[in-house]
Amino acid sequence: MSAGKVVIGGSTGFMGTYLVPRMLAAGREVVRISRSGADIHWGDQEAIDRAVDGASLVIGLAGKSVNCRYTPENRAEIFRSRLETTASLSTAVARAERPPALWVNSSTATIYRHAEDRPMTESDGELGTGFSVEVAKAWEQALFADDLPATRRVALRSTIVLGHGGVLEPVRNLARLGLGGAQYDGRWPVSKARRAAGTAHLPGARRGRQRFSWVHIEDVARIIDFLERTRELEGPVNAAAPHPVDNAEFMATVRRVLGARIGTPMPRWMLELGAIGMRTETELILKSRWVLPEKLTAAGFEFRYPTLEPAVRESFDRGSSDSAMAA
Repeated sequence: MSAGKVVIGGSTGFMGTYLVPRMLAAGREVVRISRSGADIHWGDQEAIDRAVDGASLVIGLAGKSVNCRYTPENRAEIFRSRLETTASLSTAVARAERPPALWVNSSTATIYRHAEDRPMTESDGELGTGFSVEVAKAWEQALFADDLPATRRVALRSTIVLGHGGVLEPVRNLARLGLGGAQYDGRWPVSKARRAAGTAHLPGARRGRQRFSWVHIEDVARIIDFLERTRELEGPVNAAAPHPVDNAEFMATVRRVLGARIGTPMPRWMLELGAIGMRTETELILKSRWVLPEKLTAAGFEFRYPTLEPAVRESFDRGSSDSAMAA
C-alpha cells in the first residue's frame, strides 16, 4: 500500500467502512466524507477542496443503495446521490494546487447487458439498456467530465461484492430457512410505467442459469492498492473475480458452507412477492452478469479469492466470529 493522504467519499457505506480502518492500520492519513458521521459533510465544498488538495488518492464511493424499490423518488435519489458527489470531487480535483495522482470512483458491472452467451470485458463488453445501465453511464460520465490532466481516473466496475454482511446476509437467512435453492426466472406482469422507466426485468435465463459475477471485499481493497502502483491502468476497470459461476452454483455453495441440506428453488412469482415485501428489485438476482477482469489479469493482479467457496466461507466465518466476540 502506498503512503500519503487518502480522501474517501462515501466513507460510511459497506466498502468505506472496510477501507477506512485498513488504510489507517497501514499508517495513512484518511479524510472521510459522508452525509453524517465523517470528517466532512457533502455540501461543504470548501472543506472538500482543502482535503483533496495534497491527497495522493481520492476514492469515490457515495451513492444511495440500489437495494430498494425503483419508485420515481428512489430513482431520482439514486441519480442525484451519485452525480452530485462525483461532481463535487471533480471540482475539488480541478481546483487543487497539488492534485491527487489517482482518483478511483465507484461504477458498476451492471453497465453491461444481460449476458448468457459470453463474458463481458473492458475491451469487448456490450453496454445494456434500462434504468440501472443509465445510472452507471451517467456516473462514469460525471467522473470523466472535467479536464484533469494531472489525475489518473479509474471507473471501478464492481460486480457483487461479498463480505461480512452486505448481500450475503439475506441469502444466509434464506438458506437457513430451507429456501436456499436456485432463483428461477420466468414470466411476470410488467406495467407500462415500469417499461417506460426502464425498470422492468424481462424473462431471461431459466432454472438458475443466470451468471453470477462477484468479488470479495478484500480483493476490492487490494485492487485499489494495485491501481496506485500500476500507473498504466486507467478508465473502466472490472472488479470481478476471474471465476464467475451461475446462480444455481452460487446458492449450492452457500448451502454447502452453511451445512444447509435443503434448498428449495424459488420461482419468479415468489421472488417478486418477496422483493415487494423487502422493498427491493428482482433485477438484482435475475439479471445475468457475466464479467471478467481482463485489465487486471493482463496487468498481473493476483486475487486472494479467485474462486467462490473460500470467499463465501471467509465471509460467513468472519461474521460468526464477529458475532461471538460481540456476545
